Amino acid sequence: MDWILLIVLLVTAYALVAYYIYTKKLWQDRITFYGPLMAIKTERVGFFDRFLPFGTFLRLYGTLGVLMVIVVSVLMTVLLIISVQHIVVQRPALTMANDPKNVLAIPGVNDFIPFTFAVWFGLIVTMIVHEFGHAVLCRVEGIRVKTMGVLLAVIPIGAFVEPDEEDQEKTRGLAKIRMFGAGITNNILMGVICFVAIALLLGMVVPLNAPLVHGVYVDSPAYHAGVPPNSVIREVNGISVGTRDDVASILNSTKPGDTVTLLIDNKGKTESHSLTLTSWPQELSPRTSGFMGVTYYDATAVKEQFGLLHEPIGIIILLAVPLYTIMDPATWGQFSILTVDTVDALMWQVPFPHFWFVIQLLFWCGWFNLVVGTFNALPLLPLDGGLILKESVDRLLDRRGLMKYSGYVVGAISYGMLAVLLSVMILPYMLNL
Repeated sequence: MDWILLIVLLVTAYALVAYYIYTKKLWQDRITFYGPLMAIKTERVGFFDRFLPFGTFLRLYGTLGVLMVIVVSVLMTVLLIISVQHIVVQRPALTMANDPKNVLAIPGVNDFIPFTFAVWFGLIVTMIVHEFGHAVLCRVEGIRVKTMGVLLAVIPIGAFVEPDEEDQEKTRGLAKIRMFGAGITNNILMGVICFVAIALLLGMVVPLNAPLVHGVYVDSPAYHAGVPPNSVIREVNGISVGTRDDVASILNSTKPGDTVTLLIDNKGKTESHSLTLTSWPQELSPRTSGFMGVTYYDATAVKEQFGLLHEPIGIIILLAVPLYTIMDPATWGQFSILTVDTVDALMWQVPFPHFWFVIQLLFWCGWFNLVVGTFNALPLLPLDGGLILKESVDRLLDRRGLMKYSGYVVGAISYGMLAVLLSVMILPYMLNL
């Protein structure tokens, strides 16, 4: 497949460049390596000291964040276990979501994540927000920050902050846990803020009544004439139309067998299509006028769907949007305007220019932050949730003189969590053999 060849070429080019830099020892003050991964770093980290005067507030913020991380960690673990149970009992058929290339959130390779500026903006902001939280709490808890930078594996896959190892080793208990949890806390808070902003902004849009063809009935006159979905009707029989009512007014005076000519706008190109109208199917309408065979984008109905985003379930809906707008466009297609550029934007009066671009920036920023935050909360080393678990178990067992068992307890939980994750990915294939 083309995407596999592209990945192979990119990885090969990356490996050659990284190997050359490593063997020639180029830019050692700016580039370092973590195994096969190359990272660009800087030692200019004094910026984080500016947050020291707000230490009391930030410790409170970090403590509340830790409580939230624990709740999220438990909920995510339970959800994954339930997912495994569902897979074993229901044996669902394989879908696009099970495709190996869709396991990793690589824009343009993952079917559900497009290669757009908004996507990369959201991904980069997520990495910065996460590591920013760690760095600030490091300084607040008296841990020096040595360097910060971006980790590269063909593409930027993460930002990092390198704390002073001695300072970090000396820090114990809640102070250390707050530092580990700060990245997750920042991600989840940023995600919620972005999604709330989307819900509020969508309340400001006004539906329009333009004749945007949303779908075409199979074997209808429009189908046989080649009228494409997502096109806008500009003229009917040479008469300009601006709304669905204008089109209906002209068609109401026709009868089956009449021929009408549509002038449509399809992706910026003007096309003309001649249709021979038929009778209306009885299951659709008893009308006696000619039947064209199209459905229109109903912005008013979509506005009602947007209203669901103001409810608590709104966050769940938005998290599901990338997946279900692709897998079930008939039901979820109205939400695709939140993720990519679409002709549906013509159907809305918006409060300011580039409104939908702003919505897409907010969407992907919110989506990546929530996905990264909740995933990192899992009790699995080396994720932040696993580090929080380790520090908690260390302190709990140390007080009881059982510190030597800490590694076994944390290891057992981590391996159990890893087994659950692998089961969610692998079981669907095994059960469908």
